[in-house]
Amino acid sequence: MADPVQDSSEDIQGGLSEQEKRDNVVRLAFGGESERFDTFCRTLDEFVPPGTNVILRGSAVTGLRWRDGEPFDADGPGTSDLDITLVGDGGIHYFNLTGFYVPGVHSRPLSDDDPDIAPDLVPLRQQLMDMVKRPVNLQASRDIVTRFRGDLLGQPYLTLCTKPEGLSLSRPPMPE
Repeated sequence: MADPVQDSSEDIQGGLSEQEKRDNVVRLAFGGESERFDTFCRTLDEFVPPGTNVILRGSAVTGLRWRDGEPFDADGPGTSDLDITLVGDGGIHYFNLTGFYVPGVHSRPLSDDDPDIAPDLVPLRQQLMDMVKRPVNLQASRDIVTRFRGDLLGQPYLTLCTKPEGLSLSRPPMPE
């Protein structure tokens, strides 16, 4: 498994270094317990197909909700969600045709509001929610979307795991 978020570079994204983003996530979403965070990242790494990066964006990374500037969990403990994106071809294949904003490029989030758009991801989502005791939304995007949002729009994200290309004994579902 790739080491979660052990990037030695000091790239600043959205005003935050990699270490600051990681520290925010561990403090806000994992109660300061880096072991829980590492287990969460391992769970994702064990699930995703080769050639997939997994990122986390949103208020868990920045500390503030984009919509209204309120702090993470402003509505009470466990109320803020975690927005996970599977980046790469493998993640895209989990979503059915109706599960996209831009077909084959950028999916809608798998959430309680839309559970049928990626049925093979529902067990993973439930496992992750059980781990963090809060909503987890799973989405898939091509790398171009991530670069656009992160690099051009300055929306910070934290890389949770990077699964290099390689042999896979299990494959994501094929597109319908």
